[in-house]
Amino acid sequence: MKRIFLFILTNLAVLFVINITLRILGVDRWLDESGGINFGALLVMSAVIGFAGSIISLLMSKWSAKRMVGAHVIENPSDPTERWLVDTVSRQAQMAGIGMPEVAIYDAPDVNAFATGWNRNNALVAVSTGLLHSMSRDEAEAVLAHEVSHVANGDMVTLALIQGVVNTFVVFLSRLFGYFVDRVLLKNDGRDGPGIGMFVAEMVAQLVLGVLASVVVMWFSRQREFRADAGGANLAGRLKMIAALERLKRNQEPAHLPEQIAAFGISGGKGLSRLFMTHPPLEERIEALRNAIN
Repeated sequence: MKRIFLFILTNLAVLFVINITLRILGVDRWLDESGGINFGALLVMSAVIGFAGSIISLLMSKWSAKRMVGAHVIENPSDPTERWLVDTVSRQAQMAGIGMPEVAIYDAPDVNAFATGWNRNNALVAVSTGLLHSMSRDEAEAVLAHEVSHVANGDMVTLALIQGVVNTFVVFLSRLFGYFVDRVLLKNDGRDGPGIGMFVAEMVAQLVLGVLASVVVMWFSRQREFRADAGGANLAGRLKMIAALERLKRNQEPAHLPEQIAAFGISGGKGLSRLFMTHPPLEERIEALRNAIN
């Protein structure tokens, strides 16, 4: 869940910076013609701004993830565990039809793993030391298969596209709200350009709509977990995948992945409500796999 929240906040920050830049450059005056809004131009600008944050986040995802968790990328395996990790991911990547991801280990007590990267052939799969110490080889194999499935399904790219779309609507609707406040409520005639009321109203609307838009992103996040579980079952075996999820269910320690990548881990924390959960409850994920057997 933390990963999605930071992803949204990053996008909102980019939206804010770009908005300020465009205002300084006078683009807002171009959108405000003869006392009205140029809706076509506004929609184009909203799309450019809306996708900027998500694309930047996507392109930087692997680089930033390594640094946030202090991941050690295995280039030359130094022990049997590292050799097993590399060989397992290599075999699963071939089965999934993707390029070999980088394989890394990061020092953390919680039982977790994550996958990230800007495309299917340039990804990173990382596991925590807590996972390696707590799970059997079969369970860890299923977790790796789950993460490889995330990569094969293109979940990072799809998430970025969905975030870009919702950002576009956030920018567009926020601009309209700011215009309404400025012209209708504050009675600004627009002769001297948009007033400060429009700017403040627009920023507030972006924050509020950004939170509401996160519900859409988190719904997708929950759906992709079921797909990744199914993919992990195909790559490692359904019983192994169920066993891995049951192990996670028994694990009482909360996930401690940094916010930037938490939603791409095997396990996620519970949100304040179901609408704001990035991961479905483990019980539902286990049940879905068991039902697929029957």
